[in-house]
Amino acid sequence: MLTQDGRGFAGSRARGSEPGILRGNRRESEQLAASEYDRLRTASREPANPRRYTEPMLFDVDAAVIENRRLSEHYSVLVLEAPAIAAATEPGQFVMLKPTRSTDPLLRRPFSVFEVIRNADGAPSAISILNKRTGAGTSLLYEAEPGATIGCLGPLGRPFEAVAPPAEAWMVAGGVGLAPFVTLALRLQQLGTPSTLFYGARTAAELYYVELFERLGVHVVLATEDGSRGVAGRVTAPLADALSAVGSENEVKLSVCGPTPMMRAVARLAAEHRRPCDVSLEQVMGCGMGGCYSCVVLTRDDGQPPHFVRSCIDGPVFDSARVVWEALTH
Repeated sequence: MLTQDGRGFAGSRARGSEPGILRGNRRESEQLAASEYDRLRTASREPANPRRYTEPMLFDVDAAVIENRRLSEHYSVLVLEAPAIAAATEPGQFVMLKPTRSTDPLLRRPFSVFEVIRNADGAPSAISILNKRTGAGTSLLYEAEPGATIGCLGPLGRPFEAVAPPAEAWMVAGGVGLAPFVTLALRLQQLGTPSTLFYGARTAAELYYVELFERLGVHVVLATEDGSRGVAGRVTAPLADALSAVGSENEVKLSVCGPTPMMRAVARLAAEHRRPCDVSLEQVMGCGMGGCYSCVVLTRDDGQPPHFVRSCIDGPVFDSARVVWEALTH
């Protein structure tokens, strides 16, 4: 899951450090939302399903902006000093960011954790956020300077699950959907899992951090809609070819993040080739903790009629076969 218009911001000095609690000068309503989050997490657990994210460890901090790398006129990578969040983050999780203490923007917005950054001693010290400037909130994030402070709540959400050898891991990213895959690629490297990144964008100029993935031992397959780098067309084309070519004896798991139409197409390909596929949905969120019901997704489970779940709690990572794609319009 990643940023869209008005989805999050700003940085600052870490304050809260105890697991599972919220600290700092946050409104009483946010504290109540946190209690509701814990209650809903507990109520929604299914012991028979080990895939469910079950142990929330939340930190609410003012995170200092350490650096803001402006990659282009629209893209930037914001580095936030948040060691507690960095240490607790799992691949694919997100944080809720608020760029200012004012009421504009009023609500926090979700951003996938892009990188977990370590200090000279190897201890987690910061996180980074991949941002695309598309609206007022993302513009504040793009313009943030070192020393600014940003309200940062997290880590949140159900993470990706990294497969171990002999299985292969295929990551599929479109645009800023690249964001959750650095942490996943690092986990796969630690496990020794062969991995491939299928990465698509409109132009070569919008393909970022390719060399980072290559340094992590990831085989990278690129696609651009204008044909300026890699395969000409959408990233689903080389993915479809690779799925057709891989032997049925090879265990392959797909992990996907990007525009909804792309994820829908990948989910369809995964189903056709009988491959497990997880998608990180980009739902708009108001609280990130289950209290506002703004991020509901229609899902179906075996033996049950379609029903809505909150993507901040059941997701943002979902088995693609659960998602009722026809109900997702953005």
